[in-house]
Amino acid sequence: MRSRPLLAGALHPDHLTTSLRSSKRESHAERRERRAAVDDPAVVLDAAARFLETRSRSVAEVRRRLTTAGYRSDLIDGAITRLGELGMLDDEAFARLWVESRDRARPRGERALRDELRLKGIDRTIVDLVLDERRATDVDAAMAPDRTAAERLLEKNARTLRRIADPRQRRQRAYALLARNGFDPETCREVAATVATMDDELDGDVPA
Repeated sequence: MRSRPLLAGALHPDHLTTSLRSSKRESHAERRERRAAVDDPAVVLDAAARFLETRSRSVAEVRRRLTTAGYRSDLIDGAITRLGELGMLDDEAFARLWVESRDRARPRGERALRDELRLKGIDRTIVDLVLDERRATDVDAAMAPDRTAAERLLEKNARTLRRIADPRQRRQRAYALLARNGFDPETCREVAATVATMDDELDGDVPA
């Protein structure tokens, strides 16, 4: 028995499924409109908590995320206040962890740290406090945190720098690397000078 042909204009089952999915997919404007209608504080609090699951955030980052999502400003304020009470949002703690993480894994100079924290929305008074604490670890000028961070950055790039045979070019490359990462000119000059006599026994990682 011959199968009956599809009716003219009829949708193939796969096309029908795709069409149904498309009709259910919200546009960005529709999602914002739906969220703007939310009046349950718990919904906004849950959205904020999910945003904090992957890593710590600043208050400004959370506020920006919830505002972009379309939630009401009064509910956003309430969620941020509650997260602060729970100890999940703390700009001072966030700034301190940010600086410690940079010093440990991706060394930056104080200038760069200030710029990064400013972009995260951290108040200048908090930035000053955290960086003052960082400088308070100094034993002497040779152990200043920026110098230590600069030396660590060059250690991480030692293999690449060692490939440059000419000491002057090696020093210039080191200086440029330090400058790009926010170190002041004096630190760049002093620490870059130490790579001029770099020998083959110095080891390090190739920069990402």
